[in-house]
Amino acid sequence: MSARKSQAAGSAARDRFRAERERQAKKDKFKRQLIVAASTVGVLAAAIGAAFLISHANKPDAWDAAKKAKLVQPSNTTGKDGTTVILGKADAKHTLKIYEDARCPICAQFEQTVGPTVENDLKNGKYKVEFIGATFVDRTVPGEGSRNALSALGAALNVSPDAFLAYKHELYSAKYHPAETDDKFKSDKYLIEVADQVPALKNNASFQKAVEDGTYDRWALEMSKKFDNNKDGVDGTPSFVMDGKKLTGANGSVLMTVKDYNAAIDQALAGT
Repeated sequence: MSARKSQAAGSAARDRFRAERERQAKKDKFKRQLIVAASTVGVLAAAIGAAFLISHANKPDAWDAAKKAKLVQPSNTTGKDGTTVILGKADAKHTLKIYEDARCPICAQFEQTVGPTVENDLKNGKYKVEFIGATFVDRTVPGEGSRNALSALGAALNVSPDAFLAYKHELYSAKYHPAETDDKFKSDKYLIEVADQVPALKNNASFQKAVEDGTYDRWALEMSKKFDNNKDGVDGTPSFVMDGKKLTGANGSVLMTVKDYNAAIDQALAGT
């Protein structure tokens, strides 16, 4: 090979090497840009995520908001904040207070066993019932089903006392009452499904809207305070107070059978 050809070949090789080096440099620069961009996106995403979590954590939930919401009292209520709920014949001479929590499993057992007896006594005017709704299970288990079910009961009471009683019966039934640890009553959809078993509530648009909108959420919280601040010495559910006297079975047990319940009621009515 001549010296001229050798020089030309060397020059061409250097050009190719230089071009390849420039291409590689461009690739490396592009990779670095991608890494920087990805890192920036990651930092931004983390910052946005952190901001969202902080915002979400500081944002009051529906029940916190309900504390400051306008109080809407259901029809068929009286007393302070509409938290006096009297069921039965108005001229009945005696009043039985019944304290219940919607999620309470013992309340469900009582309603399934003794509930029909209570309803029959109401129809016969043996006494009237003052219902006091509690929500302490939401704090102890925890959850929100007690409050949500009580709010839905307020919506049923707004329809009629009979609708309220029938709905309460279904909520405590073996078919629909969940385990205490299953916060099923937090679902508006489920509460409406249960309400469909009550003719007065089935496909009742105003009732369903009240449940979904939480119309009686504030009322449920006020009713819950009535249980928390009661002066009857009641600290659990179900509990029964007849004309100011707490009713229990033998050795202070809860009234869980028709026999024990009737005995306690008859004794209270006799004033002994």
